[in-house]
Amino acid sequence: MTLETDRLLLSIPRLAEAPGLFDFLGDMTAMRHTFPLETMRDCRRHIAGHACQRRKVGYGPWTVRAKADGQIIGFGGLYDDPFDPGWGIEVSYAFASQTWNNGFATELTRFCLVFARKELGVHLVRAFAHPENVASRRVLEKAGFREQRFVPEMNRYLYEHRLVA
Repeated sequence: MTLETDRLLLSIPRLAEAPGLFDFLGDMTAMRHTFPLETMRDCRRHIAGHACQRRKVGYGPWTVRAKADGQIIGFGGLYDDPFDPGWGIEVSYAFASQTWNNGFATELTRFCLVFARKELGVHLVRAFAHPENVASRRVLEKAGFREQRFVPEMNRYLYEHRLVA
């Protein structure tokens, strides 16, 4: 099953996509405000961990492809983080650095909010952003998220978006 936005194709990640995802999930520049994966094996574990969580809760992040050429450009969506549980439904995204500043993160985030409300019946979505990640903080604010507080142990700001029925 593939979902679509204006410019993106979203599909459930497969282990066979690990090399394309690792190109940026393992890139220190692209992931400088979060946690880069160190090895291809780590990337496969990351995919598998989210797949397991998807089976439990019914949703998870997607492999993001550019509709124009079908190339993998990102990883993200809604999830209940299997590696740091307890925060509820979050939206997150990571994109290949060569695709930055094209509005893809904003497009994905807005799609996630509609999906959360219409498909999951969710009324609260959270997100986190590193203090120095001005671009990501701007994406969240454009999508209607509000900064709640700084979480020192994560070195991240917590954002929330309350969805109306």
